[in-house]
Amino acid sequence: MMYEWFECKIKYEKTMENGLVKKVTEPYLVDAVSFTEAEKRIIEEVEPFMTGEFQVSDIKRARFAELFETPDEEADRWFKCKLTFITLDEKSGAEKKTSQNVLVQAADLRAAVKRLDEGMKGSMMDYVIASVAETPIMDVYHYQEPVPEHLKKVEE
Repeated sequence: MMYEWFECKIKYEKTMENGLVKKVTEPYLVDAVSFTEAEKRIIEEVEPFMTGEFQVSDIKRARFAELFETPDEEADRWFKCKLTFITLDEKSGAEKKTSQNVLVQAADLRAAVKRLDEGMKGSMMDYVIASVAETPIMDVYHYQEPVPEHLKKVEE
């Protein structure tokens, strides 16, 4: 089964550092097979962290060819990197350019470019970094297989 990335926006009331309550909308990325599953999964993921009411205000497909993540605690931002690949058409001899978006987790722009280059080391294709931009994405939730009931540890 092929999973896709969906950007889900959550709207809720957030208490700011100055004590004021403000309505905010935050985007999250979810790995799912459909819009319906993406909505269900984002609700399950964020519900434990929400103190008041919240709603899923938008869901859209997010086209990322790859994600480069890191366990680094300081890497708390997500950067959208557009890569342009240059291939040669063997019949005509003409250069052909194709682009892909990659999501990179990093602390800042320099670290994002470094992590992107590290992640692309194994690539056989020549590429150019066309752009790198910080996204407002708060977190990324990967699909996890549900644990069958008979395998769950019985509490005694």
